[in-house]
Amino acid sequence: QVQLVESGGGLVQPGGSLRLSCAASGSIFSIYAMGWYRQAPGKQRELVARITSGSSTNYADAVKGRFTISRDNAKNTVYLQMNSLKPEDTAAYYCNARIMAIGRPVWEDYWGQGTQVTVSS
Repeated sequence: QVQLVESGGGLVQPGGSLRLSCAASGSIFSIYAMGWYRQAPGKQRELVARITSGSSTNYADAVKGRFTISRDNAKNTVYLQMNSLKPEDTAAYYCNARIMAIGRPVWEDYWGQGTQVTVSS
């Protein structure tokens, strides 16, 4: 059993900052990549940022220069530092991880339950 638990969402004014965290736990053999997706009402879920075990990163164009993804491999935790937030960043943010669980020699995608980020004055 593998779980992803997110924290750090909330309400923030435009221009403000938030830091999201996501910790993976359970029967984990290896984690390849961890990342964040978001979904606004009426829109499709989209990639925000992703980081591999080798610390290679990629970002959506809309967040480049404002968001930073980082990872603590020892803690199986990924972070998303969000600065200069805009109203259009408002969405439910979901943690994703590509994990090989103990006893299951395949890579599988796991998802967190989502955390709401609202940017509004």
